[in-house]
Amino acid sequence: MSLALMAFAQETKAQYNTGIGIRTGTGNGLTVKQFINETMAVEGLLYTRWGGLIVTGLFEVHNNIREVRGLDWYFGGGAHYGTWNAENRNTPWGDNRTSSSEFGLDAIIGLDYKFYNAPINVSLDWKPAYSFGESGLWEDEIGISVRFAF
Repeated sequence: MSLALMAFAQETKAQYNTGIGIRTGTGNGLTVKQFINETMAVEGLLYTRWGGLIVTGLFEVHNNIREVRGLDWYFGGGAHYGTWNAENRNTPWGDNRTSSSEFGLDAIIGLDYKFYNAPINVSLDWKPAYSFGESGLWEDEIGISVRFAF
């Protein structure tokens, strides 16, 4: 293997490549995180909140906290799309007797920990969002994710 390929292989090695698991907090659902290089990842969320279903895509930049092995802090942003059925809707805004859909922008900042020699990853984050529609700012989106990391 050439020196350039070895340097690239070392450069792109993150704490883990892919993490699949659950996210709980103000909304509950599934999370998938895929690193695209040592410091950048994409994350997809599929979760429920207020009786609706929300899909979120995020781009994240991870930074190592050198004093603690396996701990990163990260920040990023992305977008979401949510839909609420009139029969199940329990939103704090609008008419709960009608169905609705909204899209918006998300930000995220958090801590990500990969257990040494174990395929477990845990993260804690704050994910404020702004929806272009009736709901406006969602500033209370706090979540804990537990993932199988490989």
